[in-house]
Amino acid sequence: MDVAVLFSGGKDSTMAIYAALEAKEDVKYLLSVKSRNDESYMFHVPNIHITDLLSQALEIPIMSVETDGIKEEELEDLKSAFVDLKNLGVEAIYTGALYSVYQKSRIEKLGEETGLKIISPYWHVDELEYMRKIVSLGFKIMICGVAAWGLDESWLGRIIDDETIDELIKIHEKYYVDIAFEGGEAETLAIDGPIFKKRIEILKYKKEWHLDSGVFIIEDAILKEK
Repeated sequence: MDVAVLFSGGKDSTMAIYAALEAKEDVKYLLSVKSRNDESYMFHVPNIHITDLLSQALEIPIMSVETDGIKEEELEDLKSAFVDLKNLGVEAIYTGALYSVYQKSRIEKLGEETGLKIISPYWHVDELEYMRKIVSLGFKIMICGVAAWGLDESWLGRIIDDETIDELIKIHEKYYVDIAFEGGEAETLAIDGPIFKKRIEILKYKKEWHLDSGVFIIEDAILKEK
């Protein structure tokens, strides 16, 4: 089946690509929605500009659309992209939805309206097993935004490994932080993995910290051979 993947560059949408490829789907496009609003309800914001480079690293074409990121209105921009993909022969959209009913229900409604099947391969997955799987498969996932008790500035730019997950378990027990960040506790970016033909090398970045939250902003990056 010819499919596209709703892609932010984060761990979950990257794993959605992995799942689609494992299912022997023909991944024709990545769909990246770039919001001008940092408080978008639907779309990942930190380092969304890196999706173009990730597209090259994955060797999968990308369709990028822009939105003002206004609640509910941003869905019309996504719907237009779905129509375009449908016209290009895409039959289904893969998403990285884990537990967010808000996002999944709206995407599925757009799928019904545009005649596209919506597939969320990790819906209601065991989050701890899921995080361990990401690491064991060899994905390099960077934390590029934090906004939760227990996650300070030192977490920005950190690569998720088993030690990181062990720490997250302890933070979860103390502060109820979701281990897979489904509550918006952190944002992530994939910079390498088994489905990548090249890896991302970050040349320049900056950290911005505001009282109890912050972001790791990539200012310059290139592709490197593996």
